[in-house]
Amino acid sequence: MRQLIRTVAAFGFLTATIGSASAIDIQEVTSPGGIKAWLVSDSTVPLVAVDFAFAGAGSSQDPDDKTGRANLLSAMLDEGAADYDSVAFQTALRDNAVRLSFDPSRDQFYGDMRVISANLERGFDLLALALNEPRFEDEAMRRMQASIIASLRREQTDPDSIAGRLWSRTAFPDHPYGRPANGTPESIAAMTREDLEAALTGFGKDNLVISVVGDVDAETLGPLLDRAFGGLPDTATLTPVPEVEAATDQTASEVIATPQTSIRFGGPGIARKDEDFIPAYVMNHILGGGSFSSWLFEEVREKRGLAYSVYSYVAPFDHTAIFGGGTATRNDRAMEAVEVIMAQLQRMATEGPTEAELDDAKAYLTGSYALRFGSSNSTARQLLAIQLEELGKDYIDRRNSLIEAVTLADVRRAAARILGEGKPTVAVVGAPAE
Repeated sequence: MRQLIRTVAAFGFLTATIGSASAIDIQEVTSPGGIKAWLVSDSTVPLVAVDFAFAGAGSSQDPDDKTGRANLLSAMLDEGAADYDSVAFQTALRDNAVRLSFDPSRDQFYGDMRVISANLERGFDLLALALNEPRFEDEAMRRMQASIIASLRREQTDPDSIAGRLWSRTAFPDHPYGRPANGTPESIAAMTREDLEAALTGFGKDNLVISVVGDVDAETLGPLLDRAFGGLPDTATLTPVPEVEAATDQTASEVIATPQTSIRFGGPGIARKDEDFIPAYVMNHILGGGSFSSWLFEEVREKRGLAYSVYSYVAPFDHTAIFGGGTATRNDRAMEAVEVIMAQLQRMATEGPTEAELDDAKAYLTGSYALRFGSSNSTARQLLAIQLEELGKDYIDRRNSLIEAVTLADVRRAAARILGEGKPTVAVVGAPAE
């Protein structure tokens, strides 16, 4: 599960309020060429947010020896297209108040466009060029490779980044989910234009999902969808990714010179379409997803002062589901922190929360849901996620009732499934005291 958080500093005014979740009117638009999109038409401000994804085309499609290919592709798609070199393309975006961004997750390849409605046609035309006619010029390629390599080298000395990669390859050995999604300095440096062109075959009309929010109506949007996406192949070419379950009861460690030890833990979760996913989501909020109100925060930070922050999460992917979490603490207290966390996981698996804790969690989760629809940007991201997870157009109306229906028995059942069938795999990076 990937959350789509993209900061659009230059377009901060795109945070115009859409309204409450229950008041959102979603239209299903089909272009003359058969391309479908969800639309929330809102003329409050003259702006349009377009979020889209190519399902299944994320970093899990990177070949074994070309990790980070999707990462480099995302950096290159706005670095020149058709007759525009990199500088000219960026100038055209700026002059027309268009913001393009691309970002892969493990499973999906995401894109978004932000544009003022007066320049809507121009924005869709520039998006079409980026997707259908990227230049992949040598100079821009070298520049983007150097930037990504510099970032990866910084991550090689960052305990949190190291711990995340260590956990992934320990939990998913010999699987695409275990490889470094952003690549390595060596794999990025070896990438060629031909590699990026090969990655483009993962873009097709059949795996395209689109959401649009803002100052545009359905009649206008339909032909624009064809302008931007009509040139894509009808069918994407994707390599099958096997189903996998995270390894349990494994411990991996890496010693580096740092005053703090980073800890990651996790194991199998519950699939998004499983009837126990919503109970698991509520359970996780109580355990470690609720920040200052969670069990882990109370036991790790408040009672013992072991860490500034500690968290847990549930994350459904296309080919697995994860329950995980992490923290960072002083080297001399790292093993104590691990013991406290494991004790809370076991407590949740065997005892579960109280009725009052469940009521508080449900009140927070239902009350805060509307905040996800507070702007054009966030609404477009939510609509895209709902489509990708195949939850249905009415999910926004049903979601809070699903949370409210969760009982203590549901939470305890979900907790037992996630936390009671095997110890989590733990990755520890730093210089922890024995």
